[in-house]
Amino acid sequence: MNVLSLFDGISAGQVALERAGIKVDKYYASEIDKYAIKVTQKNYPDTIQIGDVTKVSYENGILKYENVMQDIGRIDLLIGGSPCQGFSFAGKQLNFEDERSKLFFEYVRLLEETKPKYFLLENVRMKKEYQDVIGSYLGVEPILIDSALVSGQIRKRLYWTNIPNVTQPEDKGILLKDVIESGCVDREKSHAIIGSIGRTTKREYFKKNQGQMVYTGGCIEVGKADLNGHDFLKRVYSVEGKCPTLTAVCGGNQERKIAIDDKHWRKLTPLECERLQTLPDNSTEGISDSRRYTAIGNGWTVDVIAHIFKRIE
Repeated sequence: MNVLSLFDGISAGQVALERAGIKVDKYYASEIDKYAIKVTQKNYPDTIQIGDVTKVSYENGILKYENVMQDIGRIDLLIGGSPCQGFSFAGKQLNFEDERSKLFFEYVRLLEETKPKYFLLENVRMKKEYQDVIGSYLGVEPILIDSALVSGQIRKRLYWTNIPNVTQPEDKGILLKDVIESGCVDREKSHAIIGSIGRTTKREYFKKNQGQMVYTGGCIEVGKADLNGHDFLKRVYSVEGKCPTLTAVCGGNQERKIAIDDKHWRKLTPLECERLQTLPDNSTEGISDSRRYTAIGNGWTVDVIAHIFKRIE
């Protein structure tokens, strides 16, 4: 099978194909982030990097990219997750006017040029009107799958594909506590991993709830204080089940300060983020932690993609 992957990132699609047991003859990856490319080439050195998607074209079996013309024959599978910032409910929702989300049309162009047997496009949940526009170009309705079924992360995404008979994955029952290296957590499933997790300040981490905190000081019983005398949230934290969401308001309208410092909580580690995306442990090693967070957050939940690929005949 010859595969063309657009917006390839760290090649989570290639991991998924391997996990689904699908043999790949040639894998062409369009990506411009040098750190993501470094991760891909470390794990899959035979990957053929073809650069900027806007400079890639295909006609009569000839793939053109960065002043290269290569006779590659048929593309059997086209995959990609075009940048989502213009569609996300968490963003400004500029839809197709956002320069990044306009890259969706590059996917459409190459889909028309390559005419693959199978295709897959992933993106975030969005307004129905945007979803319908994408569906009209691709000729299929999306299926919504939550990564929580196969991982410890709540991550609802839309998948447009002509791969037949795609159903919901079975729930593997994986919880966040099964993923962390140490400490305890305040919920059963993590927030969706985002690329900016490594760049947020502690204030933003609390205020925007952008990342999942792991508590390192143990689980505090009701009315107990931590070792430094700080009054915790006066809630019961359970290692075995769900815990209350961390909040500055506890009980009615009475405000209580959150007295947690760096000795009591931490961000998820890159390894834990890999596990939440069902990537192999340490697969993103070789670049800085901040770059690892970005690469992992921008990628796919591998086991969701592998589940879809298993339906390929």
